[in-house]
Amino acid sequence: MRVPNRNVLWTFLCCGLAVAMVSLDNLVVITALPAIRESLGGDIQQLEWTVNAYTLTYAVLMLPGAALGDRFGRRRMFVIGLGVFTAASAAAALAPDIGALIAARAVQGLGAAALMPLNLTLLTAVAPAARRGAVLGALSAVEGLAIATGPLLGGVMVEHLTWQWIFWINVPIGLLLLPLGRWKLAESRGSHARLDLTGTVLAGTGLFGIVFGLIQGPTDGWTSTGVLTALTGGTLVLAAFVVWELRTEMPMFPMRLFRHRTFSGMNAAGLLMFAGMFGSVFLLTQFFQGPRGYSPMEAGLRILPWTMVPVFVAPLVGFLSDRIGGRPIVALGLTFQACGLGWIAFRISPEVSYASLVPALVLCGLGMTFYFSPTANLVMSAVRAEDRGMASGSVNALRELGGVLGVAVLASVFTAHGDLTTPDRFTDGMVPALWLGSCIVAVGALAVLATPRHPHRRAAAGKDSGASAPEPEGAPA
Repeated sequence: MRVPNRNVLWTFLCCGLAVAMVSLDNLVVITALPAIRESLGGDIQQLEWTVNAYTLTYAVLMLPGAALGDRFGRRRMFVIGLGVFTAASAAAALAPDIGALIAARAVQGLGAAALMPLNLTLLTAVAPAARRGAVLGALSAVEGLAIATGPLLGGVMVEHLTWQWIFWINVPIGLLLLPLGRWKLAESRGSHARLDLTGTVLAGTGLFGIVFGLIQGPTDGWTSTGVLTALTGGTLVLAAFVVWELRTEMPMFPMRLFRHRTFSGMNAAGLLMFAGMFGSVFLLTQFFQGPRGYSPMEAGLRILPWTMVPVFVAPLVGFLSDRIGGRPIVALGLTFQACGLGWIAFRISPEVSYASLVPALVLCGLGMTFYFSPTANLVMSAVRAEDRGMASGSVNALRELGGVLGVAVLASVFTAHGDLTTPDRFTDGMVPALWLGSCIVAVGALAVLATPRHPHRRAAAGKDSGASAPEPEGAPA
């Protein structure tokens, strides 16, 4: 087996650790909320915003972050974003009250939005063509593992240290990565000579309205004036963004990318996968801590059959994607995930034995691994090298929006059919929510199957039509 060159290893180390930090902070706070409330006070809505403030700025600023990297240098923006994220993590750990913690979480999201969309671009540029699927698959597996282990790590730190350590842990990692990123990452830029300020403002404003509406929907009601105004206004501004991007000579995000069925289908699948997965993990964690009475750490341990599968399976899946192509693997992964969630929904009850859920959790873990490993290579191979910064930004933004959507919608289904008062009422709400999560992921599998079986065979047609032709999987950067 050929050993990857040092540039790939250093770039993977920098990007992998950055991805792990950013992804962990999506869910690591959930298991710490009771301890945060005891320490800093705050009502239920304020505690929700300790999670949502991060998600909001992260999702809204992802595309502008990618555009800034293309304009001013991807390595430069990666290092700046890393510095902001690290400083905000320290500020969150030192927060004297709940308001300061919410503000620090929002700044964390700002830093994450600056560095996260650049990881795939930086790694794609140095990965050998024949091994790109395996390398990007390994990075995606790191992301999936970090997301899924967030509740466990949060529970361990709360029980054995203090809640502040869920933020302090980022600081030494960030301080290590700052000089490594500056010295070891290769600088690159996109093809755009100037920044599309109008497009940046429209994209940020539109996404803010939609994400804010999704976050507030379960709390204020989906038909409330504020939520409807945010969702409607955000949608209209995003429509204006699309019109602007189609007409301007230097677009922030080239809309022609969506002409490629592979690019469009994989982005749709990512949104749906994250919606089903995030919403279900959120509810399952609460089920273990509520009706089953487990501690935060015990609840996290019981999700390990789901979260540990990528450690063992991801390298094999990345290898297979380089040999047979990523499309069937991703579709199979989404199918596994949908079946696993359906299995849990079928078996869940206040008296259910944990052993009966283990096979379903393993199936969900297989699904997550099969999805994450080939997805990055499929998307990045569907666009030109100069568009990869924007492609990476779109993938991450839509995944994050999917996570927000999943938690909001599944929580609304939960509250419509059950509540937190008794174990029976909890499962009354959880069962239909998990079935909905399963169906959402299954639609994602159909979106993948709708993409071309051999995308590189469409390249010639794309060139003839004047569109950006997709590169074959594993094409040189």
